[in-house]
Amino acid sequence: MADVTTEEFQAGSRRALGDPDLQRLLGKLGGFRMGREGAIEEMGQAAWDELRDRAREIKQHTIQHLDGYLEQLTDSVEAAGGAVFFARDAHEANEYVTGLARSRGVKSVIKSKSMVAEEMGIGDVLEESGVESVETDLGEYIIQLAHETPSHIIAPAIHKSKEQVSDLFARKFARKIGAPRAEGIPELAGIARQVLREQFLRADMGMTGANFAVAETGTIAIVTNEGNGRMCTSLPRVHVATMGLEKVVPRLEDLAVFLRLLPRAATGQRITSYVTFITGPRRSDEEDGPEEFHLVILDNGRSRMLADPDLQEALFCIRCGACLNSCPVYTKVGGHAYGWVYPGPIGAVVTPMLVGQARAADLPFASSLCGACREVCPVRINIPHLLLKLRRDITQGTPEVRKPRPAEALLFKLWRQGATNPWLFALGGRVASLLQRPLLRGGKLRWLPPPFDAWTRTRDFPAVARRAFRQAAPWSRGERADARSPAPKDGRPD
Repeated sequence: MADVTTEEFQAGSRRALGDPDLQRLLGKLGGFRMGREGAIEEMGQAAWDELRDRAREIKQHTIQHLDGYLEQLTDSVEAAGGAVFFARDAHEANEYVTGLARSRGVKSVIKSKSMVAEEMGIGDVLEESGVESVETDLGEYIIQLAHETPSHIIAPAIHKSKEQVSDLFARKFARKIGAPRAEGIPELAGIARQVLREQFLRADMGMTGANFAVAETGTIAIVTNEGNGRMCTSLPRVHVATMGLEKVVPRLEDLAVFLRLLPRAATGQRITSYVTFITGPRRSDEEDGPEEFHLVILDNGRSRMLADPDLQEALFCIRCGACLNSCPVYTKVGGHAYGWVYPGPIGAVVTPMLVGQARAADLPFASSLCGACREVCPVRINIPHLLLKLRRDITQGTPEVRKPRPAEALLFKLWRQGATNPWLFALGGRVASLLQRPLLRGGKLRWLPPPFDAWTRTRDFPAVARRAFRQAAPWSRGERADARSPAPKDGRPD
């Protein structure tokens, strides 16, 4: 499985906030938001909402009958000449793929973009077993060369500038292609195309993800904006597709709903540049395609989500990245701070369930609970509700995670007492307004002592009011709210 550094979220976030280049690059997410809004406006809000409702109904029905649809998918793939392997965890999935590579004499593997493959860490596993593994999506290829991990679900190299990529290519390819340093994006893409074409032609195995898998036909659907996906599925003699068990949909008719929904939610496109349907290996009357097709279906903790009625909804996710693009936390700290494959709001939900709540205890708290993620989710996942559920599990000390520290528990106990007793609450406000005076600067608290210093580490804290709101409000003195506001001189409302 991919390396997990979720315990370092707070330190990673501080580094990200102090990185001006990253802050500038994260501003590009505004383009995704504008694209999505434009696509909805073009379609019409009513039609968009109807599409979202239909997609949610399909997901809810499928997840509730998941065992039956997975069995149907298996039968359909095998009937089309393919093979299916169910992996309980990343280790089993990696063992199957590397065993397949050994038995088929595979020397080189080309990979199309796949979050499940990232989850498995299959690229490193193949390299360790002596098999060359090359990412062919441009963003994924860039971060492979840089020995980094994806920063975004659909834009893995969004944290890198054009200049950084130019420096990287100059170091890696100066001798190989004999070209001067490239500065423009078309030139950089041209270098990647030239280098990768050689990899496409000599690869023995192609690996892809599966955006969706259709139970009734055994078809997997891949949506991409680069031609590499089709090269990976048609040129090598063996094709291996990896997917989470939640990616199945019942019928081709259902798939049509998601193919309209996913690109609009992700990038604002009506449809992606390439939509590829694959049903088994090459037939005898077909000119290209693989001799073998293998579908690896990964659990890796998803069955735990399926068994939890409160968290089951997270399996509805179609990995569009819309929640990342709208989240005020992700748009400031980026993806690497989250410490694993799935960042952002949906990552803060699924990661604790896939790697363990104890290892990812900080992630459910990496949210302002503003609800923007729920608002933009194309299948209406109530992410704030799921985050609150995980927070409750963590703070109440379920067997998987630690109990709150004694000082933390005491502070919250005192807060509860004060917040539920009007007399104590008023007294606390008066005391706080007095104690804050030495710390006030321009009406703001720019620094607070421990254990409250985290509140002022990256922002100013508003001063505590001298009078409680109830004391200042006119109705607390028996006055009407509008009695103290004189009418405009001309008798008209403002």
